[in-house]
Amino acid sequence: MGNVTSLERPMLERCVKQDPEAFRWFVGRYQRAVFSLLGRMLGAAAPVEDLAQEVFLRAYRGFGSFDPTTNAITWLLTIATRLALDERKRRKLSLAPIEDADRVPGSDKWKNRELGLAIEEAANALSDDQRAAFVLLEFHGLSIAEISQIVGAPENTVKTRIFRAKEHMREALSAFAPGSAS
Repeated sequence: MGNVTSLERPMLERCVKQDPEAFRWFVGRYQRAVFSLLGRMLGAAAPVEDLAQEVFLRAYRGFGSFDPTTNAITWLLTIATRLALDERKRRKLSLAPIEDADRVPGSDKWKNRELGLAIEEAANALSDDQRAAFVLLEFHGLSIAEISQIVGAPENTVKTRIFRAKEHMREALSAFAPGSAS
């Protein structure tokens, strides 16, 4: 995701000093990434807003030891990933109910809903470690080194988790591949 820009550093330095205006900037700057990560890690049934608030609360408390020259998004997504993994351990998330309007077999809405549920089921079947690495790579564009730092695992372990996650997703969704019978 890159290094701290010359525009970000002064704001991050103000965050370290507990400046409320700078922290509002920080939340505005990074809330989309946090919500996105939490939503993808936990699914629609999770209390994403509450967890996002907890992520930013922990960041606010942690700014005292934060180095403003480091990559803020990596630091923040580390907090979010750990909270998401803790939440996944605490709860067994269920799939959202299918609306009656989506139950017409053969319709485009039916096929899209079917694919969406298949993706969600395949992602839910991943181990927490695989899911975290996969989401951080595919949806947040982080490097292997950044993911390694976030999840606290060696880079080769992260590569293996991503490989296995992709392999599982490919197998689980093979029925939806072009040319396959459905």
